[in-house]
Amino acid sequence: MGLPLLLPLLLLLLAFLQAGRSTKCSSKLGYEMNQPEQLSAPEGGSVQIPFSFCHPWDLPSVLSVSISWIWKKFHGEFIYNTTPPFIHKDFENRLSLNWKNGWSNGSLQISNLRREDKSLYFCRVHVTTRNHGRQEWQSIPGTDLTIIPAPKKTTQGPTTAAPTDGLRVSGDKRSSGSWPLRTEAVVAVALFSAVLKIAILGVTAYLLLKRSKGLQTNARAPVRPGSSLPEAP
Repeated sequence: MGLPLLLPLLLLLLAFLQAGRSTKCSSKLGYEMNQPEQLSAPEGGSVQIPFSFCHPWDLPSVLSVSISWIWKKFHGEFIYNTTPPFIHKDFENRLSLNWKNGWSNGSLQISNLRREDKSLYFCRVHVTTRNHGRQEWQSIPGTDLTIIPAPKKTTQGPTTAAPTDGLRVSGDKRSSGSWPLRTEAVVAVALFSAVLKIAILGVTAYLLLKRSKGLQTNARAPVRPGSSLPEAP
């Protein structure tokens, strides 16, 4: 194949490649920034906010392009910027931009999501051209990001029954903290029983001794003159 035939093919291929990389708007609008209106992601996870933009200039007339991200409101705080490089302190080590110069679309990834990340996010593009200077525009509604709270971890402790006689019982096992109370109760009961038995024995011995002395006195008493003993029946 000769050079005259290769040249048209090379020009056609170059035109095809340029068309694939074109950032011109296909609609009648001269500038566009497209983002999803709503996204949701779980707390502790990550989310990617996609974006795409277009402008009325050919690539050769564009000198530079930079991307910025704003949150909370349309004229809110900047949280990310490609030129000069900047990341908000609340998003340190949590933001990454999947975009390269010459691309008309990309995405912002937010990792290790927190509940405080729930907000509106706006992508802004800055374009410097040869003949029109620096131009910038951004999404008007932005993306409303909702953070789904992580489920709370609950730990179920051992079930304990109501204390009975100073003892705390969990299942079939006695609580070790109840043993001193039970020992004191047993000692008190034993001591009371011993004292009671000693008292009963003392009273019994006293009564027996008193009765024995009474009998001996009656046996030794003399018979007075004029008195008579009782007759036997």
